Amino acid sequence: MQTNDAVTLTRDVEAAVIPAGAKVTLQKGERAYITQSLGGSYTVVLNGNMFRIEGKDADALGIETAPGDAKAAATPATPEQLERQVWDAMKTCYDPEIPVNVVDLGLIYDCKISPVGEGSNKVDVKMTLTAPGCGMGPMIAQDVQNKLLSIESVEEANVELVWEPQWNQGMMSESARLQLGLY
Repeated sequence: MQTNDAVTLTRDVEAAVIPAGAKVTLQKGERAYITQSLGGSYTVVLNGNMFRIEGKDADALGIETAPGDAKAAATPATPEQLERQVWDAMKTCYDPEIPVNVVDLGLIYDCKISPVGEGSNKVDVKMTLTAPGCGMGPMIAQDVQNKLLSIESVEEANVELVWEPQWNQGMMSESARLQLGLY
C-alpha cells in the first residue's frame, strides 16, 4: 500500500536509511510521512530522507498491530502445498523503494525445498537485487529468510544474494510492469 500519511513519532525508533541500509534512531516527536506499508514494514520520509521501519516498531508510527503467531498456520499436506506456502511467503517481501514484491520483481532466481526430518524442511533461495550496490540487500534477504522461517514446517532457510545473471526489467512479471507503468 502506498500512502502519504503524516505521522508524529510516538517514541524513539530504530530505522534503516534507504538505500544505504545504515541503522539510525529517529527521535520521538519528529514528523514523518509514510510512503509505503507493504509486507509488514514501513517506508517513511523524514527531513527529505527515506527510512525503513520494521513492523515490530509500528507503534512508534501510531499504528496498532495485531499479535501474530510465531509460525504460520498448518503444516502443508503435500510438497506442492509447501512450495505454494514458500512462494506466497516470499511475495510478502518488498524492496522499500519499490511497491512490488521480490517475486514479481524477478529477484528470486532459485528456490529449493529439501526435507530434513519428519515434517521438517530446509529452503534454499538464491536471489538478487535490482542494483548490486544496494545497501538494503542484507535487510531484504533477512526479511525473506524470516518469512520462510515463519512457515510451520520450515526449520531452516538460507538466502544467498547472487549477481549472475544481472537483473533487468525484463525479469519482472507482467503485473509488476503494469503496476510500475513500464508498458
